[in-house]
Amino acid sequence: MEFTAEVYVTLKPSILDPQGSAVGSTLSDLGYTEIHEVRVGKYLTLNFEAQDQERAQQQLNELCQRILSNPVIEDYRFKVVEVGR
Repeated sequence: MEFTAEVYVTLKPSILDPQGSAVGSTLSDLGYTEIHEVRVGKYLTLNFEAQDQERAQQQLNELCQRILSNPVIEDYRFKVVEVGR
């Protein structure tokens, strides 16, 4: 079976986000003062094969823990969808 996954990786709330702070500061300088906080993260899409939905989620969880994120400082979430043939 073929699947598509969307993965979002963000810094944990307790971790400072200098890139987000820089973007937030720039937005404020441009007059967007109603924006109070910006956090920057990563968005990835993956197309892959797996035996079934459960195995696809297991594989993606393993990829996120081992490669796509740093679990010490980052959180991740994902959505896996079966691609129709």
